[in-house]
This record gives sequence, structure tokens and C-alpha cells, in this order.
Amino acid sequence: MAILGPRQVGKTTLARAFADARHEQAHRLDLENPDDLSRLSEPMLALERLTGLVVIDEIQRRPDLFQVLRVLVDRPRGKARFLVLGSASPSLLRQSSETLAGRIAYHELGGFSLGEVGVRRRERLWRRGGFPRSYLARAEGDSYEWRSQFVTAFLERDIPLLGLRLPPASLRRFWAMLAHYHGQIWNGSEIARSFGVSDTAVRGYLDALRGTFMVRLLQPWSENLGKRQVKSPKVYLADSGLLHALLGIRDAAHLEVHPKIGASFEGFAIHQVVAHLGADPTDCFFWATHQGAELDLLVVRGGRRRGFEFKLTTSPAVTRSMRIALQDLRLDGLDVVHAGSHTFPLTEGIRAVSIDRMLDDIRP
Repeated sequence: MAILGPRQVGKTTLARAFADARHEQAHRLDLENPDDLSRLSEPMLALERLTGLVVIDEIQRRPDLFQVLRVLVDRPRGKARFLVLGSASPSLLRQSSETLAGRIAYHELGGFSLGEVGVRRRERLWRRGGFPRSYLARAEGDSYEWRSQFVTAFLERDIPLLGLRLPPASLRRFWAMLAHYHGQIWNGSEIARSFGVSDTAVRGYLDALRGTFMVRLLQPWSENLGKRQVKSPKVYLADSGLLHALLGIRDAAHLEVHPKIGASFEGFAIHQVVAHLGADPTDCFFWATHQGAELDLLVVRGGRRRGFEFKLTTSPAVTRSMRIALQDLRLDGLDVVHAGSHTFPLTEGIRAVSIDRMLDDIRP
């Protein structure tokens, strides 16, 4: 099994808890520890005699180990099970798919979700994001400082360790620019012109942030409707706390007056709904036509089509766009997730759902 996700999100803690819960012997090798790296100078010799659970942390630093793991996993009477942890990288994903296809299961670990912290702490989760140290910080200023330092460390230390040769200053500027495009349709040419680089360079920056779980793309849904439909994805920063840090939003008062508050709420709420539904990213889309109709989130799974809109308001209302989406996409239902306190029907097939009642009122 592989647990993938950004640094500081809790992969090592989860692996330790997994081993403790099973009451089994566990061997942990941290590839950022020089001693463990030295032990693995002859990987087959170091690993073949181990039994029980073997945890290999920061696997992307030694992608050549996947070839050794394939041999060990295929042993007829192997007594070891391997759990690899990685701060996702293109080399990790490519190498594992080539050598461990059919032998490995992936689990993506994100930050805290609404289901884990509870709806009473929703505002805090939205402001600070889901990274444990940011969310659990004693004060708002401490949380903001941690996130700011995380951005710097990620750019100056983690990106080079992942084998991505990108200038930290340029990637920081690009990341900050993406924060202002949060929730918008990706237009690489426009961003490249604003950034002063080529389309290819911009795509490389985007792929780097996407491959390290810092950015998510929501793909467009398209079918034969006799209408021109948007074919480019939407871009969202994956963590609302990092979004706010990159926008310079330090506290609740600043967030309330910031022009990106609506986009921030939308991205946060989309992530919470997807996590609550347990939906795979390949099941999730947005939909928009060039005539102006749109749907923030479409989840297509198990023969059902569920639509979601997200409104930072306490009094949501039905719009023409919602009616068009309900009819054209043949939705099984459309939920308007809003910031108010109550869930209630708006019209046939459309209801308003309070984000604070989402866990109870939206069935997975």
C-alpha cells in the first residue's frame, strides 16, 4: 500500500497508528535519515530478511526501490508487508506504475475534513485549512505564521528534493498568482502572458503544484447537448489555509472583506462535499456553457448524477442557470450548499442545504 499526500499532513502519524492498532512488529525506514539511507545502500540485503510491517517514508527520494519491492512482494512465502509513504512526485507515480502495477493500492491523505473536526469548528477549518499544525495552532497568528513558513520550506526545500528543477522565486510568484485565479477556468495563455513566460513553462509550474497536492483541477463535463460547452478545467488551491496565506489573509476580519471570499468558500465547500461523499476525483466535474449556464460541481457515480452549487449567502434562491443544469444534465437532484443555518426545498428537484447540516442532510 502507498499513502500519498503533502508534507506535514500526517502520513507518518497514520502509519504509526496503523501499526499500533494491529499490534504487529513494524520497521520504519525514513529516507530523509542518513542512517536509514546508508542501511539501504544494498536494498535487497537490507529488506529481504525483515518480517511484519515495513514502512518506508519519503519513498520518492529512492524511486529505484520500487524494483526491489516488486521482487520482495512476489516472493511465494514472503513474511513482510510494505507500506510506502510519499510526498507525491511525478517520479514516484511513474516508477510505481511501471514496476508495481497490480501489486499496490493507493490512498491519498488530505488534511482535516469537516467530518473529522465537526461543524462547530467549520469557520476555523475554513480559515486555517486542514494541515494539522495550522488547524491546531494556539492562536490565529501562529497558524498564519506556520502556513507562511510552510510555503517557503516547500519551495526552497521540498521541490528540489522531489527532483523538480524550478526556480523557487518564480514558482512562488506563480503560486500566488494562482491564488487570485482560484475557482476560475484555467487559461494557460493568459497566465503565461501575465507571468511573462511561455505556455510550456506555465504548464510545468502547474503540473509541479498539482503533482504535490498543492493544486486541484476540476475537469469540465461535456456531452452532446447542442450547446457550446467549456472544455478547460477549473483550478483550485487544494487547501483553504494556504490559499489565505498566499493572499495575505491573516484573520477572520480580513477574510470577510476580501474580494476572493466567495471563491474561497466555494473551493472549501467543494472539497468538503467531495470528501463527505467519498467520491473519486475522476467522478467529479463542473459544467458550463458559453451561453452562461453553469454548475459548480457534478458528481457522476453509480448511474446517478448529483449537482451542487455553492453560495456564500444565508438566503439562496433558484436561478435560471440552476434550472437549465437540472434539465439539460438530467440531474437526480441539485443541492445549493449555503452559509445559512437551515436545509429546505427551493423548488422541485432543487433544495438549499446548510453547510453546517451537510454531514446529515447529504447522503453519501
